[in-house]
Amino acid sequence: MSPTVWILTIVGLLAIVAFDLIVIARRKHAVTIKDATRWVLFYIGLAGLFAVGLFVFSPGASGGEFVAGYITEYSLSVDNLFVFVIIMARFAVPSLAQDKVLYIGIVVSMLLRAIFILAGAAAISAASWVFYIFGAFLVYTAVRLALEGENDDTDFQENVVIRGMRRILPLQHDYDGAKLLTKPETGRRMLTPLVIVIAAIGMANVIFALDSIPAIFGLTQDAYIVLTANAFALMGLRQLYFLIGGLLERVIYLNVGLSVILAFIGVKLIIEALHGSHIDDIGAIHLPEIGIATSLGFIAGTLLITTVASLIKTGRDRRRVEVKAD
Repeated sequence: MSPTVWILTIVGLLAIVAFDLIVIARRKHAVTIKDATRWVLFYIGLAGLFAVGLFVFSPGASGGEFVAGYITEYSLSVDNLFVFVIIMARFAVPSLAQDKVLYIGIVVSMLLRAIFILAGAAAISAASWVFYIFGAFLVYTAVRLALEGENDDTDFQENVVIRGMRRILPLQHDYDGAKLLTKPETGRRMLTPLVIVIAAIGMANVIFALDSIPAIFGLTQDAYIVLTANAFALMGLRQLYFLIGGLLERVIYLNVGLSVILAFIGVKLIIEALHGSHIDDIGAIHLPEIGIATSLGFIAGTLLITTVASLIKTGRDRRRVEVKAD
């Protein structure tokens, strides 16, 4: 993409982020299901319009790469919501403040992810063997997710950074609505616990990026596509938290589905690395070329099967409980 397209895209993304902030500032009530549904559709619609623009104005496979990358990043980000739910419960965040906390935490993680993406793109352009590292890491992550089985709902544990912030920052014990800074009747200005919650959410998002960024680089090496797919997926994540937070427990096979997707992309990366090393044939076995259409179909099919199987399983379990209760 030309520098002009990069600049216009970044300005557009910043405008969306600023508009979102204005909406949050004006909201005087906790986010409702109706609000969340409307905003989830809005952000998915924006991503769809962006994809159409790529299909129309960008040559090559940019449009398909963006769609595959967006679906992959959005799916992997859904797994983040489990951690968000745990963090919100662990810190007992007031419902009115949750939208603001998620907004700031996700914006911070978007900035940090941008740095990771540019660094990853530079590493890939410098040496094709980086694909081996990304591919092996994704296969390892896939195995780890598969062994975990169902979604892990263990309690959130504060890391050394969070504990250090508690010791250094002037924090008061109680919340003050959605305020980050408050001044008690007597004494100096103090930070509220929302600062700690924002830091926890931001770091959780960055940690999850260690999986998702190598995954999308397995679908495209275009830094522009990687950055925009990440941005659109993260911008819609906050509203998705309020929309399906209570439904996440029903998608019990999510980790299994994500592990299959990560393993597929990991193998795809390793094959591309072998092609980059000019190893087109191993004995009598020819290494296949996995196109973006194949990748997109595999990802969408895996997510569909995962969701349907989860709903069938939870539905059967619920009926069994109801029968035993009767």
